[in-house]
Amino acid sequence: MSRTKIALLAGAANLVMAVLAPAAHARVEEPTAAPAAEPADAVDAVVVTGFRKSLGVARETKKSSAIVSDVIVAEDMAKFPDLNLAESLQRLPGVAINREGGEGRRVSLRGLGPDFTRVQLNGMEVLGNVDSPMDSRGQTSRDRAFDFNIFASELFSKIDVRKSFSAEQDEGGMAGTVGLYTAKPFDYSGTKAALSLQGGTNSATKDAQPRGAAMISKNWDDKFGVLVSVAYSKRKTQEQGYNTYAAPTTKALAANVVNLSAADQAKAMNGELIFQRGNRLTVWESDQERLGVTGAIQWRPVENVTLTLDALHGKFTNDRSENSLATRATLNSTILGAATPHSGTLVSPPPVLNSIQYDQYNTVVYADVDNTVFATETRRQQTKNAFDQLVLTGEWQVSDKLTLDGHIGRETSDYDIPISDKFYTEAFGGLITDYRGDTGHNTYKWNTTDPNNYRAHEIDFSATYQSTELKNGELNGAWAFNDDVTLKGGVSYRGFTNSGFTQTNDDVNKTAWEKGTLDDKVTGYYTIFDKHDDQSWVNVDFDKALAYYGVTRTLGAPKSIYEVEEDTKAGYLQLDWKGSLFGKSIRGNTGLRAYQTELTSSGVMAVKGVNTPTEAKKKYSGVLPAFNAVLEISDQFQIRAAAARNINRPALGAYAMNGTISVDGANVSVSTGNPNLNPYKSDEFDLVAEWYFGSVGMLTAGVFHKNIDGLVASQTTTNVTYASTGLAEGLYPGITGSTIVSTYTRQVNLNTAKLTGLELSAQSDFFFLPGALKNLGAVANLTLIDSETTNLINGKQQKSDIFGLSDVNANATLYYETAKYGGRVSANYRSDYLIDSGGFNATTYVDAAAFYQLTPRIRLSLDAINLTDEREEQVNSYNNGFGQTGAKRLWNYTTSGRTVFVGANIQF
Repeated sequence: MSRTKIALLAGAANLVMAVLAPAAHARVEEPTAAPAAEPADAVDAVVVTGFRKSLGVARETKKSSAIVSDVIVAEDMAKFPDLNLAESLQRLPGVAINREGGEGRRVSLRGLGPDFTRVQLNGMEVLGNVDSPMDSRGQTSRDRAFDFNIFASELFSKIDVRKSFSAEQDEGGMAGTVGLYTAKPFDYSGTKAALSLQGGTNSATKDAQPRGAAMISKNWDDKFGVLVSVAYSKRKTQEQGYNTYAAPTTKALAANVVNLSAADQAKAMNGELIFQRGNRLTVWESDQERLGVTGAIQWRPVENVTLTLDALHGKFTNDRSENSLATRATLNSTILGAATPHSGTLVSPPPVLNSIQYDQYNTVVYADVDNTVFATETRRQQTKNAFDQLVLTGEWQVSDKLTLDGHIGRETSDYDIPISDKFYTEAFGGLITDYRGDTGHNTYKWNTTDPNNYRAHEIDFSATYQSTELKNGELNGAWAFNDDVTLKGGVSYRGFTNSGFTQTNDDVNKTAWEKGTLDDKVTGYYTIFDKHDDQSWVNVDFDKALAYYGVTRTLGAPKSIYEVEEDTKAGYLQLDWKGSLFGKSIRGNTGLRAYQTELTSSGVMAVKGVNTPTEAKKKYSGVLPAFNAVLEISDQFQIRAAAARNINRPALGAYAMNGTISVDGANVSVSTGNPNLNPYKSDEFDLVAEWYFGSVGMLTAGVFHKNIDGLVASQTTTNVTYASTGLAEGLYPGITGSTIVSTYTRQVNLNTAKLTGLELSAQSDFFFLPGALKNLGAVANLTLIDSETTNLINGKQQKSDIFGLSDVNANATLYYETAKYGGRVSANYRSDYLIDSGGFNATTYVDAAAFYQLTPRIRLSLDAINLTDEREEQVNSYNNGFGQTGAKRLWNYTTSGRTVFVGANIQF
């Protein structure tokens, strides 16, 4: 991070502190989460309801915690303060999210990617599959991160984020642990119900988006209680923009360059220039439907025993389409020329470069080309994501000194894409491509809406299936020696299984169309696609096209078959203590956690096109120390310190035991997953100062540092023995343990990383202002992070930031709230960050919300998401060996529109 950027952000932080400082020095009432009687000389009380009440309750939970943490709570039944859980989390310091179709999806904590953040639901770890319409964002990949889009926020009553590690926590989640909690009947007295109804629309889709939730709870004197809730929503999303889909080329690929200057001719043909390929206009659309159901039963058979049974079902379905007009990444020697009769195999002339311009990085930013090959892609997908959890929790106050608690539960998660099909057409014409503005722009020198300019090229069918199961049980005990010392201990078991496979049938009809033995005209089934803001073009009606050619959708045998079983046994001892230091109260915990994991990875190797089963096993263990302390300088000011070692297990795809063995003459190549990977290890340190004032006021500043060892990276070794790969003999005829493998590629524990960050947080009512202005308040957070590791970039190991890390994360919320009405506007900034195939530019999202309390039981609401229609910019970098490195080049630029909801919340 540059010194200039740090100085600017530090200045912004000082400005925030300056705004809130008067609140800290003003006369304030005692901190509380609810309205309280004030002394006669106190300032006028602000109304503690709504968003302000949520801030107050969350602040008190944070203050009393023994670890570094942040909390978000619902004000009341079905009144979570945001429409999306991820969007709520981004208001906390150190949290960044990525969005899909304008909606928050995955969480990054303290600079580490989503795979490093563990998510727990009602005490059990929860895993979700990556789901994106874009391949470049990781479609169909499977890791340890959680996709927050599957659950509606109305189903939850609290989220906590545990940033420092204690021995009683499950190991893992090196960045931290996000805890999700559904509502319980003992949270409410007597009979209570709530109904939330909303209707919305999006500026891009202009559809009606219904959203509703209902919750009812019955509590019989805290002896027995039942709660049921349901949430449903339906919406369309659209992302559109300009993108490229293939790696750039450093040569003009057999183009005619006679029209260029001699110097440019030499650069173009010698590989000194970088040409983007697949310049494409694309629209991604989806029809989403989300259903969530929770149930909770609580029973207190005797005063000191509480049993809770939680059940949750979530289902998220998505019918998607992708429509593109692109230049082809490589020339097709059998493409038909524009307006040429469809008479079989014809060869297109080479492209002609009329003129080009390039930047200081030797990237071509403008090109006028004739004889360009084009392709349209019509893609249809169906995705289904289902989650089920059942968990029984018990708490037993055995005596004044001994307490027992624990849970046993099971959850399943299935992620299926039963349909993921593509229909390609081809065309031919001229193009002017211009990257000189803030995005790409194409000018077409031919009629893109004339079906006679297109021919059918190929059909691809595919399907993907993934399934996850988790069985979890734990038992904990606590013995209080006195009011100041408590010894805790516990044991746990987690049995985790993930499996999956794919099916494909590609290049249907491709050969027949190329040879001219099958009619390739699209005039019988074409459509005009006109949903892109810049251009319309010819696409196909998929069902009509299949019927036209008599094609039945069939899939091949399952492949890429894998199953990973991970069984972990763990135990811990932890001492919670209170004391004094320099005459000040101090509290905290000290402990050790031990774990042992057995891993079995099975799958298939693709050998000569035949699936050959293989299996590998691994066992590893370790002990993790943890220390947390809070020094209470006064009732309002305290200092936290934490030190621990934690681990993070690698992504499941890296463990998967599948791959290929191929032989080309004397060269043998092997590519596999690696079930022998070890978990990453991190030594972590935190130091935080916290000042609490007023009913919601808080100023905090903290530093954190992580030393990480064993990060996974791809490694290719040459000329190793087959025996060193760990694969069984007999997978390939003639290959024995002594056979020399020319290239062996797999994931290994290769890299180390260092990460240091500064977190600043401030929130306060403006009760020091006169009149109605005292109802104003603000929340602001700023996180600065510096990291260094080694990543594989452009085929070379290079020093860089950790993938997925934004070195600046900032957010600010300004709110105004009375008992009758209120509103707030929030801005969230995330600086640019790298991923393994490029990176994302910085974004700033602005959201707003308002309410009007029509009656004591009916509240009207207005929610606006992505008010500025922020553009997501995904870039890649490529070094041709001649020019400078580090240039950011277009990959995907998309916008998704603004979304607005109006609704009502009714409390019964």
